[in-house]
This record gives sequence, C-alpha cells and structure tokens, in this order.
Amino acid sequence: MDFIAGEVLYFNKPLDWTSFDLVNKFRYKLTRKLKVKKIKVGHAGTLDPKATGVLIICTGKATKRIDEFQYQTKEYVATLKLGETTPSFDLEKEVDHTYPTDHITCEMVKETLQSFTGTIHQVPPVFSACKIDGKRAYELARKGEEVPLKAKTLVIDEIELLECDLPIIKIRVVCSKGTYIRALARDIGTALQSGAHLIALERTRIGEVTLDMCMTPDHIDDFLEEVIINNIEDETVKI
Repeated sequence: MDFIAGEVLYFNKPLDWTSFDLVNKFRYKLTRKLKVKKIKVGHAGTLDPKATGVLIICTGKATKRIDEFQYQTKEYVATLKLGETTPSFDLEKEVDHTYPTDHITCEMVKETLQSFTGTIHQVPPVFSACKIDGKRAYELARKGEEVPLKAKTLVIDEIELLECDLPIIKIRVVCSKGTYIRALARDIGTALQSGAHLIALERTRIGEVTLDMCMTPDHIDDFLEEVIINNIEDETVKI
C-alpha cells in the first residue's frame, strides 16, 4: 500500500469519539510508522460523537475522492426514545421536555414512518456543523445565540421499523447525503404528536462499504505493521 499516493480505508468509529479524533489517531500512528513528518488524511461524512459505525478515511492523493464517498447513499440503524426531547436531539444534552406517549401504537409508528420516504425537507439541528455567516451552528448554539437554519431538500430511500417496544423504537434508514438522523428523530416525534430523541445511532453502510469491512482503532497498529512488512517484502522481491 502507498499511503502518500493514496489509500482508502474503512473504520468503525467508536462511541464518544469525534470523526476528527479517529482521523488524528490514524494520522499520528501512520506518520510514526512511515517516519514522515506530514501526510494528508481526511474523512468522508462526519459522524456525531454519540454515533458509531462506518467512517471512510482517505490518505494522500485519495483525499480527492472524499466528495465521491460523501455523495454515496448511507444506511443507519437508529434507536429512538419517544416522549422526550433534548436540545441536541441525542444523548449529548440532557432531556429538556417530556411529552405524552400513551396514544402511540406500533401500528401508528409504522404508518408515520412511511410519510418520511421520498423527497423531504429537513431543518438541520442547531447543534450541527452547518455554517451561518462563516460560523458553525453548534458554536452559536453553545453560546445561547439564535441559530436560523433553513430547511434542506434530501431523499429518504427506505425507512423500516425494526423493533417497537414503546416508548423505544428501532428503525433502519437508507438516505442521501446531508440527512441528519437526529433531526429525523425530532420530526418523527413531532409527527407522532409527541417528542423523540436518539439514544443510539450506528451507520451500517456507505455505498458498498459495510460494517463487516471496517477495522476498529484497536487494529491500527497491527494493520500498519502488516502493511509495512508486506511492502518491504514486495520491494525485496523486486530487487
């Protein structure tokens, strides 16, 4: 493998890591193994700290392919708790409001989910990386400032109810670039005349890249050791 010429790697991002944490971890270990001062490393499609799952990391000249991966269809498995909301729409913030759920049935959930398939308009969460006058929305939100975000057009290809143990539901979502599953949870709660927030989120696929193809950060050292040994052996054969 030639990391400077460019490689594409698949990772399973751990819970409570930012996407940048994983990029920085890999870059640090890679530069030390290669004994170089700098190497370009980037990721395609940010995952929130409270989300886990597929994260594509590109090195060297392959970072030019990041947009290509970001535009590919993504699949998520999300667990929602109905009847409660948080300012971040996930577990990053404490519950701020509670709502009734006695009127909600599993059949009602199934019917409501189908109304979200196809082209929809979604207002991103205020705690997001969207930019407003050059500043990230989450920076303004954390200062208590008003965050005026406009609705974005996106596509939900599939949405499926996997489990229903009210007030907890688990869903599978296949969607386009730019979809905020946290915002989808918010909107599902509103559509059910209640509230909702994410209590777990896993990205299970980007394009053709699935979770079973991904390594964890714990595997980085062994992976790099194996790659470098193979590279040395290949060079020896050439000589």
